[in-house]
Amino acid sequence: MEYSGAQTRASVFLSCIRERHHSREVILSQHALVHIFSGTISIAYSQHTHTFQVGDTILIPRNQLGRMAKFPADKGPFKSISVLLPEELLRKFYAVHPVATSQHNWSKHHVVTKHPVLDGLFQSLLPYFDITDVLPADMADIKVQETLTLLQAFDQQATQILSSFEEPGKIDLADFMEQNFMFNLPLEKFGYLTGRSLTTFKKDFKKIFSITPGRWLTQKRLELAYYQIAVKKRKPSDVYIDAGFENLSHFSYAFKKQFGYSPNSLPESLAVG
Repeated sequence: MEYSGAQTRASVFLSCIRERHHSREVILSQHALVHIFSGTISIAYSQHTHTFQVGDTILIPRNQLGRMAKFPADKGPFKSISVLLPEELLRKFYAVHPVATSQHNWSKHHVVTKHPVLDGLFQSLLPYFDITDVLPADMADIKVQETLTLLQAFDQQATQILSSFEEPGKIDLADFMEQNFMFNLPLEKFGYLTGRSLTTFKKDFKKIFSITPGRWLTQKRLELAYYQIAVKKRKPSDVYIDAGFENLSHFSYAFKKQFGYSPNSLPESLAVG
């Protein structure tokens, strides 16, 4: 899943859901700030899953790869306010309010330092959503300026993340792919996240793995799915997205082609107890 929106204006919107919601891949083209009013959010990365509670404010940097799930509260819906921060807006703000830059490569999320003034700012936004699901653009600009000013005052790490405009640099391709093969991304996006053009990505991949990216990804995803079904005893319908497949029918076809039987018909002799 990739949020989209105006490139020069912030977008502030309310999320209110009564049913459990699981996203597919989340990779943002712009930073997102999410404040939770009720329910919980979990973000699953390649190795770990993190859960966030009522009152948490999470900064999700752009170009970070994961899956997100939102869970309603016991007696009410999940509710959060999200602020999407386009690069051009951030460049303008930090040109006027400069900060000392850091060479650190930020990864995953950042839990923003709790502060009553920031909590009050998010609370002040709720009445506007009785009128519309998205804050009017002019009001969003004002509130975003206020948010960035507050973050600069009491959360240096959040400010460092937001004021950094570096693109992904060239990284270890083998390590990245081994950790992230289960995310269903186009090859162009895998290339971008490893600091390569599509052509260079394919060339480097073939040199390292001696196989095309498409075939390698299918094999790795099927191995993961087999393990989840045979060892972890999960249902195919609960596995295919986590293993990186687009839909259940494609997964079932690929699984049967690879192993000779459907994921719903795992032979008793092969089912690991």
